[in-house]
Amino acid sequence: MTAGKFSFLHLVREPRVAHSTSPPLLLLLHGIGSNERDLFSMAPMLDGRFFVVSARAPIEMMPDAYAWFNLEFTREGGIIPNIDQAKISMKLLVSFIDELVEAYGVDPGCVYLMGFSQGAMMSLSVALTRPDKVARVVAMSGRLPEEVFANIGPLDEIKRLEIFVTHGTQDNVLPVDHGRDCRDRLKALGVPLTYNEYPMAHEVTMEALRDITAWVRSKLDAGC
Repeated sequence: MTAGKFSFLHLVREPRVAHSTSPPLLLLLHGIGSNERDLFSMAPMLDGRFFVVSARAPIEMMPDAYAWFNLEFTREGGIIPNIDQAKISMKLLVSFIDELVEAYGVDPGCVYLMGFSQGAMMSLSVALTRPDKVARVVAMSGRLPEEVFANIGPLDEIKRLEIFVTHGTQDNVLPVDHGRDCRDRLKALGVPLTYNEYPMAHEVTMEALRDITAWVRSKLDAGC
């Protein structure tokens, strides 16, 4: 576990493949109520060219359970996100990317964000508001917060992003309509998009992971 001068505690997996230049960065962002070990368990299956970092969200909900922002549940069954906390986490993530570039010598022009659930929301939010910091995004079982559209980055920079969205048709936490809404909004922005649905719940199945790793590999093979 690494802390020190960084905005977030995090785990690191160095590249398994030697680089003549700075390696690409893959930043993993877990979901609400989880921690940095969750997505990091996928590291052995991820492309060996990556410098992999898995970050712990800043808000402690209970021992070993963290969030990027808190949620309030109404009596009517609605969910109200803490937008101020989300904005703080987004700003910290932008700073964190810069910190990783400086500390580990990763390529600032080849930064991938991969997030699950709330981590997917953060990945999409950071990429769309600061597309200058991100090259590719994998958003798994998340949604695209409406608030992001008040602060999106320049459209010409957004259109160079490439995003892979996955969602489960049996997701009872964030129903598949959230994935389809994300798909439609990203297409409307002109973002190069791959969208896949799977017969799964709120999870990442091996079928989805195989498609994700193949997509990521193809992007790296193409030059980032």
